Amino acid sequence: MNADPLELQKFSDLAHRWWDPTSEFRPLHEINPLRLEWINSRAPLEGKTVADIGCGGGILAESMAKKGAEVTGIDLSEKALKVADLHSLESGVQVRYELISAEELAAREPARYDVVTCMEMLEHVPDPAAVVKACATLVKPGGHVFFSTINRNPKSYLFAVIGAEYLLRLLPKGTHDYAKFITPAELAQFIRNAGLTLDALKGMGYNPLTKMYSLNRDTDVNYLAACTRPA
Repeated sequence: MNADPLELQKFSDLAHRWWDPTSEFRPLHEINPLRLEWINSRAPLEGKTVADIGCGGGILAESMAKKGAEVTGIDLSEKALKVADLHSLESGVQVRYELISAEELAAREPARYDVVTCMEMLEHVPDPAAVVKACATLVKPGGHVFFSTINRNPKSYLFAVIGAEYLLRLLPKGTHDYAKFITPAELAQFIRNAGLTLDALKGMGYNPLTKMYSLNRDTDVNYLAACTRPA
């Protein structure tokens, strides 16, 4: 299975705090409106079938469902999915959650989804190219796939590891493994090899003075990628 047991355990241990906006998951709550609107601007979600790969506690999955999408969220952390299910019941926002890998879902449901999202996950798995390939298999011809991950360079190490985990304490220490970060060139190669077309890259930055996140052109640290599967 394309999963790191230590990574799964790390997020499972924090799962009960997933929906607490003041917890270790605060950055996810704060960037979610940005990534949601970027996805929705490129692939309007209303009436679409969506697969959210590595959905965790369901922050993005629920917000896409609120936009009118029929969302399936998958993850390999049973605890995170239980939290997602419970929150869905409390909020009344319908999302179908399942404990299954991206590769298994792709084998079962090829070309089923209009939109596939895989956010903040690729840097946590042993074989990110296999996840990209699974996403390409899941999406319909003409459909959209969105990724987000972290670049690998001295600046990203300074900002995403030293800055975010040790200085600003935006994330728990040990959240990220620098060696698993993925350059845009590497992700672009994974995307091409999977038969997708890379349409756009977008950077995401954090201003420690205003404590605000924003989308920009700087892909040196956090970045998003929008792709399509040729019709």
